[in-house]
Amino acid sequence: MKGQGMLISAFVFALVIAIFAVINVDSVQVNFLFAKTTTPLILVILVSTLLGGLTVGLFGLLRQYRLQRTIRSLEKELHELTGGHEQSGGGYRKAKSVEAAAAAKGELSSDAAGAEPEREPMND
Repeated sequence: MKGQGMLISAFVFALVIAIFAVINVDSVQVNFLFAKTTTPLILVILVSTLLGGLTVGLFGLLRQYRLQRTIRSLEKELHELTGGHEQSGGGYRKAKSVEAAAAAKGELSSDAAGAEPEREPMND
Protein backbone atom coordinates (compact mmCIF):
# COMPACT_ATOMS: atom_id res chain seq x y z
CA MET A 1 0.00 0.00 0.00
CA LYS A 2 2.85 2.39 0.83
CA GLY A 3 4.46 1.65 -2.53
CA GLN A 4 1.26 2.52 -4.38
CA GLY A 5 0.99 5.82 -2.52
CA MET A 6 4.56 6.69 -3.39
CA LEU A 7 3.97 5.80 -7.06
CA ILE A 8 0.83 7.93 -7.24
CA SER A 9 2.65 10.81 -5.53
CA ALA A 10 5.50 10.51 -8.03
CA PHE A 11 3.07 10.63 -10.97
CA VAL A 12 1.29 13.68 -9.54
CA PHE A 13 4.64 15.41 -8.98
CA ALA A 14 5.74 14.56 -12.54
CA LEU A 15 2.47 15.92 -13.91
CA VAL A 16 2.82 19.19 -11.97
CA ILE A 17 6.43 19.59 -13.17
CA ALA A 18 5.43 18.85 -16.77
CA ILE A 19 2.62 21.44 -16.67
CA PHE A 20 4.94 23.97 -15.04
CA ALA A 21 7.59 23.33 -17.70
CA VAL A 22 5.14 23.63 -20.61
CA ILE A 23 3.88 26.99 -19.28
CA ASN A 24 7.48 28.33 -19.13
CA VAL A 25 8.75 28.15 -22.71
CA ASP A 26 10.65 31.45 -22.82
CA SER A 27 14.36 31.41 -23.56
CA VAL A 28 16.69 32.10 -20.64
CA GLN A 29 20.42 32.64 -20.33
CA VAL A 30 22.20 29.87 -18.39
CA ASN A 31 25.68 30.49 -16.96
CA PHE A 32 27.87 27.36 -16.64
CA LEU A 33 30.82 29.23 -15.03
CA PHE A 34 32.93 28.64 -18.14
CA ALA A 35 30.28 29.40 -20.77
CA LYS A 36 26.95 31.12 -21.22
CA THR A 37 24.16 29.81 -23.38
CA THR A 38 20.56 30.68 -24.16
CA THR A 39 18.14 27.77 -23.88
CA PRO A 40 14.40 27.33 -23.47
CA LEU A 41 13.29 27.37 -19.84
CA ILE A 42 11.30 24.17 -20.41
CA LEU A 43 14.59 22.30 -21.00
CA VAL A 44 16.20 23.82 -17.91
CA ILE A 45 13.24 22.76 -15.75
CA LEU A 46 12.99 19.24 -17.18
CA VAL A 47 16.74 18.54 -17.08
CA SER A 48 17.02 19.90 -13.53
CA THR A 49 14.09 17.75 -12.39
CA LEU A 50 15.50 14.68 -14.11
CA LEU A 51 18.96 15.15 -12.57
CA GLY A 52 17.42 15.72 -9.13
CA GLY A 53 15.30 12.58 -9.45
CA LEU A 54 18.29 10.51 -10.54
CA THR A 55 20.36 11.81 -7.63
CA VAL A 56 17.65 10.97 -5.09
CA GLY A 57 17.15 7.55 -6.70
CA LEU A 58 20.86 6.74 -6.55
CA PHE A 59 21.06 7.73 -2.88
CA GLY A 60 17.99 5.55 -2.21
CA LEU A 61 19.59 2.57 -3.96
CA LEU A 62 22.82 3.09 -2.02
CA ARG A 63 20.90 3.16 1.27
CA GLN A 64 18.95 0.04 0.32
CA TYR A 65 22.16 -1.81 -0.60
CA ARG A 66 23.77 -0.88 2.73
CA LEU A 67 20.69 -1.98 4.69
CA GLN A 68 20.57 -5.33 2.87
CA ARG A 69 24.26 -5.86 3.56
CA THR A 70 23.68 -5.08 7.26
CA ILE A 71 20.75 -7.50 7.38
CA ARG A 72 22.86 -10.26 5.82
CA SER A 73 25.69 -9.75 8.29
CA LEU A 74 23.28 -9.71 11.26
CA GLU A 75 21.55 -12.87 10.04
CA LYS A 76 24.94 -14.55 9.67
CA GLU A 77 25.91 -13.43 13.19
CA LEU A 78 22.60 -14.71 14.56
CA HIS A 79 23.13 -18.05 12.84
CA GLU A 80 26.60 -18.32 14.36
CA LEU A 81 25.36 -17.37 17.84
CA THR A 82 22.50 -19.86 17.77
CA GLY A 83 24.78 -22.61 16.48
CA GLY A 84 22.72 -23.11 13.34
CA HIS A 85 19.80 -24.66 15.30
CA GLU A 86 17.36 -21.98 14.29
CA GLN A 87 14.82 -22.89 11.61
CA SER A 88 13.36 -20.25 9.33
CA GLY A 89 9.88 -19.11 10.27
CA GLY A 90 8.46 -19.05 13.77
CA GLY A 91 8.57 -15.31 14.36
CA TYR A 92 8.31 -15.56 18.15
CA ARG A 93 11.15 -18.07 18.42
CA LYS A 94 13.23 -15.99 16.05
CA ALA A 95 12.56 -12.81 18.04
CA LYS A 96 13.43 -14.53 21.32
CA SER A 97 16.67 -15.89 19.81
CA VAL A 98 17.58 -12.42 18.56
CA GLU A 99 17.05 -11.07 22.08
CA ALA A 100 19.09 -13.93 23.54
CA ALA A 101 21.91 -13.35 21.05
CA ALA A 102 21.96 -9.64 21.80
CA ALA A 103 21.90 -10.35 25.55
CA ALA A 104 24.80 -12.76 25.12
CA LYS A 105 26.76 -9.97 23.48
CA GLY A 106 25.79 -7.62 26.30
CA GLU A 107 23.83 -5.27 24.02
CA LEU A 108 20.58 -5.47 25.98
CA SER A 109 19.84 -4.58 29.54
CA SER A 110 18.61 -7.30 31.87
CA ASP A 111 15.03 -6.04 31.46
CA ALA A 112 15.07 -6.45 27.68
CA ALA A 113 16.75 -9.86 27.90
CA GLY A 114 13.72 -11.32 29.66
CA ALA A 115 14.94 -11.14 33.25
CA GLU A 116 12.54 -10.10 35.96
CA PRO A 117 12.94 -6.42 36.85
CA GLU A 118 13.99 -5.64 40.37
CA ARG A 119 11.08 -4.46 42.50
CA GLU A 120 11.25 -2.09 45.38
CA PRO A 121 9.73 -3.29 48.64
CA MET A 122 6.36 -1.80 49.41
CA ASN A 123 6.28 0.48 52.44
CA ASP A 124 2.95 0.55 54.26
